[in-house]
Amino acid sequence: MRKEIIILVAIIVVVIVGMVVGSNYYRRSLQTGTTSNNSSVKSAISQEQLVRPDSPTLGPTNAPVTIVEFYDPECEACAAFAPIVKKIYSEYGGKVRLVMRYMPLHPNSVTAATFTEAAGEQGKYWQAQELLFQKQSEWGQKHGAAASAAPPNINALFEGYARELGLDRAKAAGAVAENRYGAKIERDKKDGQDLGVRQTPTFFVNGRKLIQLSEGSLRELVAAEMGK
Repeated sequence: MRKEIIILVAIIVVVIVGMVVGSNYYRRSLQTGTTSNNSSVKSAISQEQLVRPDSPTLGPTNAPVTIVEFYDPECEACAAFAPIVKKIYSEYGGKVRLVMRYMPLHPNSVTAATFTEAAGEQGKYWQAQELLFQKQSEWGQKHGAAASAAPPNINALFEGYARELGLDRAKAAGAVAENRYGAKIERDKKDGQDLGVRQTPTFFVNGRKLIQLSEGSLRELVAAEMGK
């Protein structure tokens, strides 16, 4: 009886190990399989559509790896993933370039993107992006919120954020009021759609689209490109 129990336990252990290995192989094959014909994939992707001359960028232009993120300031997943992206960027110490593109999919996204761009005029793009992510619950549409819930006073909130960032509030408010960056934001959205972006955040690493959104998958793809 004891021998049978030992055999049964051994079988269970083998099955569990097999499931773990198989899961990891499948996860990696999703990324590598989609990019096994990497040359044809990259040839179908316009580099101009990935990175525009006026796209907000961190890191040197000659970095061996470029991460392009299509994001929505009002996207909860984007806010949650932002610290991970910044951590990966900082860990490579100048060997990674981070490029931000807009994919507005929510009611207040364009206003938020415009505010961020207006802050960028005053040298505080990244601070504004981080602040809007931190304050997202105040100004963003809440998932599952009752339809009758009163919408936030976006103008008042953003004026407060401008004050918090130390911006020239008149200039920032003017950019938002005249929709100064509407064409740029719409262009980013069209670029994203042409590249197959359907949700946010969506990442491209040296032109290779990240298939599974997770820190581990993004790290693996960056490391793979870094090793070339």
